Amino acid sequence: MKSKKIVLLGYMGSGKTAVGSLLKKTLNLPFWDLDHYLEHKFDSAVTTIFEEKGELYFRKQERIALEELLASEESMIISLGGGTPCYYDTMHFLKSQIHVHTFYLQTAVDVLSDRLQAAKLQRPLIAHLKNIEEIQMFVGKHLFERNTFYNQADFKIITNKKSIEAIATELKDLLTEVDSGGFSV
Repeated sequence: MKSKKIVLLGYMGSGKTAVGSLLKKTLNLPFWDLDHYLEHKFDSAVTTIFEEKGELYFRKQERIALEELLASEESMIISLGGGTPCYYDTMHFLKSQIHVHTFYLQTAVDVLSDRLQAAKLQRPLIAHLKNIEEIQMFVGKHLFERNTFYNQADFKIITNKKSIEAIATELKDLLTEVDSGGFSV
């Protein structure tokens, strides 16, 4: 049987890495955060790759890395970068893969902004923003542009005011409903 992939997508700060890490334990599957995969592959931080090579170079490498992970024979959980679904034909590509389930972790602008304010220096797209109002405006504009891509996911989980455990449980319940022969939960 072909390997199966759970792909988490959503804006930066939506909880993809935290949910993926928890699912790794509860589903006993390998978990790859695409940013960490790239950092390992290039032996360099994402922020450094972004700064030294530019966003378009980064996006191309991100797509290549995603294709590498999806080609793997083993089932796994993959957390995409916030912009990954928006470049090339990534959402079409993901949806064309029979054994891939995509989940959009939808999070409100104010929740994202609060989370990102605390970690903005590690986020190259927002490191230059001065205050929470600028972050909210930036996130709101980006979400407006990216929702067309995010909403193409197979499933949408609204994450506001939910614990990581509750989100992971909701995701596992959705998997159980649509894939009774697949993952054991």
